[in-house]
Amino acid sequence: MEVSILIFVLGLVLGSFYNVVGIRMPVKKSIVKPGSHCTACNHSLSWYENIPLLSYLVLCGKCRKCRRPISLMYPAVELLTGLLFLFSYLLFGLNEYFFIAIIIVSLLIIVFVTDALYMIILDEALIVSAILIFIIKLVYQGFDPALTALRDGLIIFAVVYLLMLLGNFLFKKESLGGGDIKLSFIAGMVLGPFLGAFYLVLASFLAFPYAVYVVIKNNDGMLPFGPFLATSMLFCYLNSAMLIEFLERLLFIN
Repeated sequence: MEVSILIFVLGLVLGSFYNVVGIRMPVKKSIVKPGSHCTACNHSLSWYENIPLLSYLVLCGKCRKCRRPISLMYPAVELLTGLLFLFSYLLFGLNEYFFIAIIIVSLLIIVFVTDALYMIILDEALIVSAILIFIIKLVYQGFDPALTALRDGLIIFAVVYLLMLLGNFLFKKESLGGGDIKLSFIAGMVLGPFLGAFYLVLASFLAFPYAVYVVIKNNDGMLPFGPFLATSMLFCYLNSAMLIEFLERLLFIN
């Protein structure tokens, strides 16, 4: 029970940090200075006003000084990160699968913030995630499996890149962003080529209703696809054994 609480609190704290990363880094602002503050009145937050989730509840979602509402995105991101960290721990325990899971969760949260707000997926987040996943596989599985993960990442990267070229040709405009393609490299690393292919199908299925809405409301039809890709990657990773068995039966493998 104590470990579960610590994991949940760690998720809350990191979720607060991911908010800062996702909001500031795409516009080239420091994630260190200035410190946490109210975006309406620039009031610098005291430590007790900056406790993840708890401060929002105590302050009733308003700045202590100007009383303007604080965006619900802040506690929502913190809570979601905490819950996903906790679920990953309860599912896997403290092992390599848990560590990879929370890397995927962290990337998912940052992608949600940056792609939803700015239509950007940060290269820094992708690079750090790929390096950490490679190190974890190297430590727990050895050199050959770590290299295999890189190979699988390149396979899914190449598939998505080809899909982008096809989409650009068919629709005569950019169909996928560079961040989406790079994100798929990480998906290949953690899922392998078999589940990696399913990850693309699932992401498209998840995005379809929103894509229809965007096309109807916006003539440009711009769709932040990154959050759907990241959600699909996390779902496939957390349910990999079940999905592999399902797909093998569906495709009459073995």
